[in-house]
Amino acid sequence: MQSDPPSDEDNRQLAGILLRSHHEGAMNPEEVDGFFAALVCAPALVPPSGYLPEILGDERREPIWRSQEGAQRFFDLLTRYWNGVLSRLSSGEAYVPFLLKHPDGLVYGNDWAHGFMRGVALGEDDWRELFRNDRAFGMMIPILALHNEHDPDPEMRSYAEPVSAELREKLITGLSTSVMEIYRYLAPAREMNAEAGAIGAGSMRRSKIGRNELCPCGSGKKYKRCCGSATIH
Repeated sequence: MQSDPPSDEDNRQLAGILLRSHHEGAMNPEEVDGFFAALVCAPALVPPSGYLPEILGDERREPIWRSQEGAQRFFDLLTRYWNGVLSRLSSGEAYVPFLLKHPDGLVYGNDWAHGFMRGVALGEDDWRELFRNDRAFGMMIPILALHNEHDPDPEMRSYAEPVSAELREKLITGLSTSVMEIYRYLAPAREMNAEAGAIGAGSMRRSKIGRNELCPCGSGKKYKRCCGSATIH
């Protein structure tokens, strides 16, 4: 049985807490959903001490709540988001990412993809096998396309032209399929690490892969000329 998704009030409260962090890198609720999707899929478990600073955008781990009740509400909200993502993925039913509507009434999916890739970056080494497998890497294409859509470097973008409404709908639908496939694909690695008690194994790097860095798939090419240039047709 799936957990109820976060309510509008949950989203409002979580967004308010994160805005009060006053850090540019703090996530919004859509990013948190994508971030937790990556952490739930990940081969190795990342503990709260590893992911909370990423959500808050604060490497100093300074508290942003004014009372014990405020702190408890924050952690209750995060638990609700986490359980919602885990429930959606483990149920075997269709996974629907949580996407916020913009003031124009549309959903874009970019923040969700950013959140997912921030989750990947926390355990970058653990994801290398997926990046090296051509079939498995195909699962990442919709995520990477939305993640890189507005990258300042045109070579990082999957499409030379602006993403049309039709293509965006296809990419967002692809997010649902891709995450379910990634979750299933990485299940054996998760089980192996769980049995070995490997909590937080792998790299804990916070920075995203630089466009001129070597691609984590091991090809020897720059990321922007390899996995960073993925497209969907």
